[in-house]
Amino acid sequence: MNSQFPLALVTGAAHRLGRAFALTLARRGYAILLHYHASQFQAEQTALELRALGVPVYPLRADLTDVAQVEGLFSALDGLLADPANQLSGLRVLVNSAALMRAGDVRSASVSDWDGMLDLNLRAPFLCAQKAYQRMEAGALIVNITDIAAQKVWTRFAAYTVSKAGLQSLTQIMARAFAPKVRVNAIAPGLVLPSDDTPPEEWSRLVSRLPIQRAAYLDEITRSLEFLLDNEYITGQTLAVDGGYSLL
Repeated sequence: MNSQFPLALVTGAAHRLGRAFALTLARRGYAILLHYHASQFQAEQTALELRALGVPVYPLRADLTDVAQVEGLFSALDGLLADPANQLSGLRVLVNSAALMRAGDVRSASVSDWDGMLDLNLRAPFLCAQKAYQRMEAGALIVNITDIAAQKVWTRFAAYTVSKAGLQSLTQIMARAFAPKVRVNAIAPGLVLPSDDTPPEEWSRLVSRLPIQRAAYLDEITRSLEFLLDNEYITGQTLAVDGGYSLL
């Protein structure tokens, strides 16, 4: 057992992809700052799974669309790092996974819907990355979870598509600005988990169009995070893990 644990902050870590990233990091010996917003029950269940892997876990709730709550999240992180009883060696990894995907046509989308999507999907990763960078030492890693949508023209999901395209661009900008101390990369999944409002027949239709003709397994996405952890010569890149969706 390590005497000290490197700390990883994963936003949106209660369920779905965020949970998978947190579990991957825990298996590699990272203590987990488990951010969640509305999914308290799922966060508690994920925390139990993570602790069973023998690492410290710190669930923290925050609405990342609220700048003051982002500040509060990092103030809490500072408190954890300052307490020697926690045996934390420092913030080493940030995974910006929290996101919202809602349908919305540019011809009718409201200002509140547009702002809400971009506040969570684009502004929050910017703020979290900025604050993480200020606390990180050389060799740390920031990973933004974008989407293959960044390369597409999804008119039914206008704000979502714009937010992910912006995040992909922001990844490159931060990689140059944060170098050489901190590397910044992105992972762009394709079809992995259907959203709650996607009918099964629509999901099957989408998957059938892929060259690989199946949805991704979670570990196929999380192995991309492990690759970025291990290869310290990669920065400013977006890894598309999409079963060939980008070829369509």
